[in-house]
Amino acid sequence: MAVLLGVDTGGTYTDAVLIRGEENIIAAAKALTTRADLAIGIGEAVRSVLEQARIDPSEISMASLSTTLATNALVEGQGERVALIFIGFKERDLENHGLAEALKGDPYLVLPGGHNHAGGEAVPLDERALIAFLETHMDSVSGYAVASQFATRNPAHEQRTAQLITQMTGQPVSASHQLSAKLNGPKRAMTAVLNARLIGMIDRLIGRAEDTLRDLKIKAPLMVVRGDGALISSAQARERPIETILSGPAASIVGARWMTGAADGLVSDIGGTTTDIAVLRNGRPTIDPAGARVGPYRTMVEAVAMRTTGLGGDSEVHFLSEGLQGGVSLGPGRVLPISLLATQAPDIVHPALEAQLRATTLGEHDGRFVRAVAGQSAQGLSERETALLERIGTDVHPLGDMLRARVEQGALKRLVERGLVQVAAVTPSDASHVLGRLSTWDAKAAEMALHLFGRRRTGSGNVLANDAQVMGQIIVDQLTKQTVLALLETAFDEEAESFNQPPDVLARHVLMQRGLSHHKGLVRIESGLNVDVIGLGASAVSYYPAVGEALGTKVILPEYAGVANAVGAVVGQVTMRQSGTVTSPSEGKYRVHLTVGPQDYGDQDSALAHLETVLTDQATQEAKAAGVVDIQINIHRDIRTAGVEAREVFVEALITVEATGRPCVAQDGPLSTN
Repeated sequence: MAVLLGVDTGGTYTDAVLIRGEENIIAAAKALTTRADLAIGIGEAVRSVLEQARIDPSEISMASLSTTLATNALVEGQGERVALIFIGFKERDLENHGLAEALKGDPYLVLPGGHNHAGGEAVPLDERALIAFLETHMDSVSGYAVASQFATRNPAHEQRTAQLITQMTGQPVSASHQLSAKLNGPKRAMTAVLNARLIGMIDRLIGRAEDTLRDLKIKAPLMVVRGDGALISSAQARERPIETILSGPAASIVGARWMTGAADGLVSDIGGTTTDIAVLRNGRPTIDPAGARVGPYRTMVEAVAMRTTGLGGDSEVHFLSEGLQGGVSLGPGRVLPISLLATQAPDIVHPALEAQLRATTLGEHDGRFVRAVAGQSAQGLSERETALLERIGTDVHPLGDMLRARVEQGALKRLVERGLVQVAAVTPSDASHVLGRLSTWDAKAAEMALHLFGRRRTGSGNVLANDAQVMGQIIVDQLTKQTVLALLETAFDEEAESFNQPPDVLARHVLMQRGLSHHKGLVRIESGLNVDVIGLGASAVSYYPAVGEALGTKVILPEYAGVANAVGAVVGQVTMRQSGTVTSPSEGKYRVHLTVGPQDYGDQDSALAHLETVLTDQATQEAKAAGVVDIQINIHRDIRTAGVEAREVFVEALITVEATGRPCVAQDGPLSTN
């Protein structure tokens, strides 16, 4: 029987599984994700499962990759420096739709041009201004995002702009009409910006994964999981990396369903950086109709309806000094656990922590370290940012030794956002080492770091925690509390029509919280979740029993919960969707909007038939490119009409074609590359 290899590259761990005959897991392994060179972590995990299963690499018939790197990058505000070409819009649209915030100071050009709703040219494209902008910025960015008004009605200006960018710079271009067929130009622009920012990261990941498989003599082509849980070829993922946001979480849902057979419940996957929660109903997750939302960004990418929260084992622990008791909060940013850094640089971490513990006063940056990340693009840094990066060099340093002035904290923040620098600090993973729940890394370093953290003074003037054990329990209790809130928010969001308040308000409502603590006075209040929680992730077995107890519900922890993403990466199917629109600019005229430009027909049936043919061909070709042989076609028509003088008049039609199927898996050898 065929052997399938699934790999998931997360923020902390890279997982690998081998499945025989699409039925039985025969090996599973973890290795640390090595950001400087992702191939190292991938190679360690894959070698481990090959050794466990004692199979020859030539027996692997399909390999598939899921990743949380794109999701993590957006949650943490990371990514490469890009430029936006914004055609036919107003300057105020950048602020009104969150584009200015997403650009984070990266260059942009608001350019005359664009089309109208019917696909006609509204204003000629200003090529001279575009050329001048490219000449100014071509050496300071890694790629371009292009979004033109009504490009889904006529993409001519986006296509011409992309052509000029390619000719002048040779750098990658993300054109909005290639990422979504829907209206809403600013939202398409946001999607294009994020896609451009991720291209380098995902390209490096896929490239290094393919290099690793080749080095291990695995000849099977590589598939990649999309945000809706479907599989695409590695080449397709490189062209549209934005589609891999929520790839890891989507794969985890597919894996959860495959491992448990559960039809209904909340699937909650805790990783190093995020907790990703989705609702499973009738055995299927729902697709978010408004587009994938990750952190603060709403995109036009079709993905599983998922609530992603910056909460994980490597979330940064923040001190809250308000109130007499004080406390902590977790996330949304990720830092490197002290216990992990200490295994990699013990000669620096241990002496520094010991010296800080001996000091009579607590330093502002005690228990925090910094190091650079090799292999990242440093384009577009300011003078202060460049100086700080050079000062950090290639070594690990106590953070206080690197920051010479308070103003440099802004430069450090920018370097972290660019993925050029990592900060190490106290995390829930460190707390778990101190409490004896984990023993993977350096528990002694974690204990010293938590002891330092607990020295902070609360509003009453007392220290937050007298010893590391107490501090560790405070942190783990906070993780339980924030996980409970995230699960409740997801449940309330799913039943939004039944309530008239936002999910976050309902989850924190005093009656809800009193009900969770089983209030019994003159009034008895009971509350909790009414569905099971499927807990996934390496640390789920450590944290989620307490979560289930707090919510009064059953928690299902599958045997391979820690590698659910890797399982889901290889048991899914290919689904290629293509959408298009027919409009009626005037009575008796039916306009088909295609990438080659609008085409008019004299009757509705001919226009719809032509669009269906084009979309079916495009979806079929993409499915074939992803390795599907037995392709199933499903066509959905959404025809909108209006009543005019006692008759129905055609307004618009949206047609969606899906081509689905499993990738071809050879029974006695690797996949064909034809």
